Amino acid sequence: MPDTHRLCLLLFALVFRPGTAAELSVWSVDINSTRYAVFRKTLYANTTIFMKFQGDTASCDRNLAFNIRWYLRSSVCYNEVFNTPDNKAIKMFGMDHMLKDGWSGFYSQGYMYFDNCSSLFLPKVYYTDFNTYQPLTSPKSDPSNQSLVWPDKPDISAVSKSWEDSPYLFIVNVLPTLRGVEDEDMGAEQFNFAFTMKVEMKGPHDYSSPADWPLMMFFMIMCIVYVLFGALWLFWCACYWRDLLRIQFWIGAVIILGMLEKAVFYSEYQSIRYKGDYVQGAVIFAELLSALKRSLARILVIIVSLGYGIVK
Repeated sequence: MPDTHRLCLLLFALVFRPGTAAELSVWSVDINSTRYAVFRKTLYANTTIFMKFQGDTASCDRNLAFNIRWYLRSSVCYNEVFNTPDNKAIKMFGMDHMLKDGWSGFYSQGYMYFDNCSSLFLPKVYYTDFNTYQPLTSPKSDPSNQSLVWPDKPDISAVSKSWEDSPYLFIVNVLPTLRGVEDEDMGAEQFNFAFTMKVEMKGPHDYSSPADWPLMMFFMIMCIVYVLFGALWLFWCACYWRDLLRIQFWIGAVIILGMLEKAVFYSEYQSIRYKGDYVQGAVIFAELLSALKRSLARILVIIVSLGYGIVK
């Protein structure tokens, strides 16, 4: 009976799997008629946000200029950042106050002007200094004049930096205008323009976020644990090879599936760390492995619990 208890505990341990979705750190957005783009991510402090523009100058009119504005906002409320629809998030563009009393956060904003598409696609240093960031004020309080300045200088294509570990909302507004025309809306729809805006957020752990980095460490440790489990199980099977039952082989299959599952998830978070994106097929494969492992483990738990004459 004690052996049965140990077997049940082992199988229940193999069932556990804290699945979650990894956060992207690199986005490519096609800009044609789209005026606003909203990005959400949890960031470490001192994470740099880069903006790059790619496209063909033949697709833009030479008289068309671009005024690109951005707005970066942090919040202590996760739902304010990740559960706010884009149409409502856009309304927060340029907002200098909190949505509710008792919350806290900071904001920073800036703009960039490009005379034409050739200037837009050219890599350059946008700012001589990072724009200051200010604390969000309460709707009932007076605006704060406190500004915090970054000591370091921006790199090529860098627009801003995060100031604390927090969920962030990053909104970009692309406004095409005719050079020499003061009315911002005049004539913009008469021209065909198309380019790709690439946004990257790179911090102390490359592209990993505070939500992804601990999970990557967890999957790495669990992969090592499953390898040790597999080696120990093979040793036991070699020692008692005369008394092996068919269920022992199925338990070995569960351990192998668990090892593969953790390895694939670890590679997914490694891809997020170094590339900012992951392979969709690998994620699907890892989820299928996880479902197969948990199903098989639970079936074995039921078989062991019912007995069927296999428990010694």
